[in-house]
Amino acid sequence: PEAMVMVEGKPKPSQPHWFELYVQPCAAELLGTAYFVFVGCLSVVEDTPGVGRLQPALVHGLVLGLLIATMAGI
Repeated sequence: PEAMVMVEGKPKPSQPHWFELYVQPCAAELLGTAYFVFVGCLSVVEDTPGVGRLQPALVHGLVLGLLIATMAGI
């Protein structure tokens, strides 16, 4: 029979660097907000007749989903 190898537990991770604690979340918030406002404003500039409020609402919803998916790890 094959011998079972016992794997020891992972070592306790050290404290995160100050960059990961303070700078990275602030930069992600700044970029996310800027992108959200930029794309939202662009969706209103190209006002297609007959669309009304649907176009800006749809764009904001899609951008919000995209930003959450890309920056959720931060």
